Amino acid sequence: MKKLLFLSALLIASLAFLNLTSETERSGATVGEPAPDFSVADAYGNVHSLSDFEGQYVILEWLNHGCPFVVKHYNGNNMQEMQKKYTEKGVIWLSVVSSAPGTQGHMSPEETRAAVKEKGASPTAVLIDEDGTMGRAYDARVTPHMYIINPEGIVEYNGAIDDKPTARARDLEGAHNYVTAAMTSLLNGEPVEVTTNTPYGCTVKYE
Repeated sequence: MKKLLFLSALLIASLAFLNLTSETERSGATVGEPAPDFSVADAYGNVHSLSDFEGQYVILEWLNHGCPFVVKHYNGNNMQEMQKKYTEKGVIWLSVVSSAPGTQGHMSPEETRAAVKEKGASPTAVLIDEDGTMGRAYDARVTPHMYIINPEGIVEYNGAIDDKPTARARDLEGAHNYVTAAMTSLLNGEPVEVTTNTPYGCTVKYE
């Protein structure tokens, strides 16, 4: 009987540890803390790491061109305008595709390059995170999930692109864009008013 109780207690402790580990692994990119580093190849085979961009602002955009919420921002030209605006200011913009091979939204390097051209997009690079290592490190949950990292490598923003969680392009008008608001504050040397919220979109299709 004592042995059974001991085994039961051991099982409960093990489950608690596993749950704690799971929560720790999902902690992702926390505002005010160092952003997880990464090393991921882009659509041209060039490997990018966060440490490469020390001293620069970095915007991360989780991407899936088959997601209606992403389509909203690309068909409405919202994402392209943001990419152009901030890259021209010296900000690094990395779009990240974490859809696993065989899942909806996955793109080969060739397909990725074609999509950038077709959409008229201008990110610094599109990273192909096929095994989801980067996405899981950041706890990227949906597309688009947006992050801003400051020149010291600290997370300044983690959340939705705006306050209109719909797939309708017409809702871009009048929407409060959290990323634009945060970048305006940061580039003016002011604190970010809204640093985190619940992102909306299609779930990231991890393997």
